Amino acid sequence: MPQVRANGIQLEFESFGRESDPTILLVMGFSGQLTMWPVSLCEGLAGKGFRVIRYDNRDVGKSTHLMDAGVPDIAALMGALATGAPTNAPYLLDDMAADAAGLLDAVGVERAHIVGASMGGMIAQLVAANHADKTRSLTSIMSTTGKRDLPPAKPEAMAALMTPPASTSREDRIEAALNTWRTIGSPGYPATEAELRAGAERDIDRVPYEPTGIARQMAAIIASAPRNEKLAGVRAPSLVIHGADDPLVPVEGGKDTAASIPGAELIIVPGMAHDFTAALAPVYLKHIGDFVMRVEGRNPGVQAQLVPLDSGSRFQRVRNDGVRFGCKRGLRLILPACDPPPP
Repeated sequence: MPQVRANGIQLEFESFGRESDPTILLVMGFSGQLTMWPVSLCEGLAGKGFRVIRYDNRDVGKSTHLMDAGVPDIAALMGALATGAPTNAPYLLDDMAADAAGLLDAVGVERAHIVGASMGGMIAQLVAANHADKTRSLTSIMSTTGKRDLPPAKPEAMAALMTPPASTSREDRIEAALNTWRTIGSPGYPATEAELRAGAERDIDRVPYEPTGIARQMAAIIASAPRNEKLAGVRAPSLVIHGADDPLVPVEGGKDTAASIPGAELIIVPGMAHDFTAALAPVYLKHIGDFVMRVEGRNPGVQAQLVPLDSGSRFQRVRNDGVRFGCKRGLRLILPACDPPPP
């Protein structure tokens, strides 16, 4: 996969779809590699006429690991947060948002639909707040504002997330990952054991074990200020998606996010918790796809195919409602530049 230099570090990324299409930037959450975004979701969004970019955040996957920044004391940070004392971290979520904006600059994208999940949702919120010129729209999934009085994660969910593997062996690391996903998985959209194991093996085999990076990511979450005031200034079209059964980031976090952003839409999905199972991928594709298509001025309920009209210079777009109209801009699955004539 290619890498670019952005905000002073190297970021690994992967792109789906045509570079000329509007861009969707996918920002993964705490400790998650770019591979956690389902390929079916990326390809599905690309099939709707978007360029989709997923990338590794700093300190995870194949992007830069800031080893020289040291290992933060998470317990001390949590104690400082509880008492209101100042907190120090190697970097903040604002820095990770600057990474995302820098990635867009590096690949030549003027503005993008920013989609983030969990910690990635926090980063996406800050891209929209701090880098409005780079933001076409915001989608925040299973995330929160960081407001201090919101309900916390269930103890068993936080324990599963933060408990290290029994050893650094491959099998113990796989078992730790499986325990996490079983604990925070979606009861209405369950994954099979084979799916969970395949995902854990994929991510563990992709890069060497390096646990200090996720400690720095956790420190960034703890030390970053609540985002409510910044979100009040967001003017990009915004969508919040949250699972009704999320044990790690309770649904109140999603509700507070939507309430903080003027005009934001809120979708609460029954049976969804805090994961990206194969069963959930069509749900994400539906909600994200419909939203970004509306922002682009397209009708998400109108699908189209192209039928040749002559030797190849013109094609006819056939909508699912039977309306036909000519287009001279070439053969593509989705042609946002070619609008139907007025009825």
